[in-house]
This record gives sequence, structure tokens and C-alpha cells, in this order.
Amino acid sequence: MNNKAKLIIFTGPSGVGKGTILADFFKRVDNNIVYSISNTTRNPRDGEINGMHYFFVSKNEFEKMIKEDSFLEYAQYSDNYYGTNKKFVDEKINEGKSVLLEIELQGALQVMEKRPDAVTIFIKPPNFKELEKRLRGRHSEDEETILKRLEAAKIELTNANKFHYTIENDTVDKAVDELIRIYHKETNL
Repeated sequence: MNNKAKLIIFTGPSGVGKGTILADFFKRVDNNIVYSISNTTRNPRDGEINGMHYFFVSKNEFEKMIKEDSFLEYAQYSDNYYGTNKKFVDEKINEGKSVLLEIELQGALQVMEKRPDAVTIFIKPPNFKELEKRLRGRHSEDEETILKRLEAAKIELTNANKFHYTIENDTVDKAVDELIRIYHKETNL
């Protein structure tokens, strides 16, 4: 086993720009890190591809996987389930590849308990008003869903101090540079 392989937890409120940061990050780093694709019961957004962005499954299928203990973590968020397949994570780390989990706060806290050696990174917006602007600018959710996500974000932001690193997404370039610095520091690459 490659002792440089790390489990990296990447979280922050909905709309903070996690996907945008990670898209640039993965273009700029080596192939010793893989993105862990989560399972979810939510419907795909425009442009999302099953097996690339998420594994989109039914609620019944997800609940069956819970009973089979298939997840490293799972949570219900905004009326949908999200979960990380533990077999995938363990296999990649055993192959010497670091695994980056982009997950919401509940799941991140679960993994932190089970895997205290994980590297934990919290992404925060420059301010709450900017977060609301970004969420509304996606035009992907109705008003009720946006309000639920904003309420959840208030709680999530109070948990940032539980993570090893906090990155403010003021500009994508700066956030990506900081993420790359953390990745290289933690994996000694």
C-alpha cells in the first residue's frame, strides 16, 4: 500500500462552488487522486451524467444499500439521500490512489469519526449574501429548496472549525491554488 494515499474530505454549503473548484483542481493535478462518485436519490441537474457526477438511484434502491452496509457514510439532505460507497474508497486507497470525497456536512462528520486519518477541508463563501446569490444564480431549484439550502448553510458554516483546513472561495483561482497546496502538503507529492 502506498502510504501517501489519503482519504480527503471536501465539503461546504450548497452553492459555495465546490464543483467548479474541483473541476479546475482535477485538470491541474496528477492521476494519483480520484474523485469518489456518490450515490444520490435526487434528480440529475442539466448536464449531469449518471456514473460521472453521481450514481442516480431510486429511494428504494438506496435504502436497500443502507441495509447491506454498502456506505462509508450516508445522509439525507434536502429530502434526498446521498452516500459514499466504502468498497470503492477502500479499493482505490489500497491501490495507492488518494480519494477525494465531495460530500455534505452530515456525511463528512460521519467519515471523520470512522476515519480520523482523513484530511478534512471546508469550503466557505466570502459572505452569506454571496452564497445566496450563487444559489439563486444556478436556476436549478425552486424557492422552497433554495430556502432549505440557505437554512442548512447557516448551520454548516458554524462547523467549519471542525476541519483541518478552511478555504474561502472568493475567487475560483485562489481556492484551487489553495486546494492544490493542501493536496501536495498532505500527500508529499
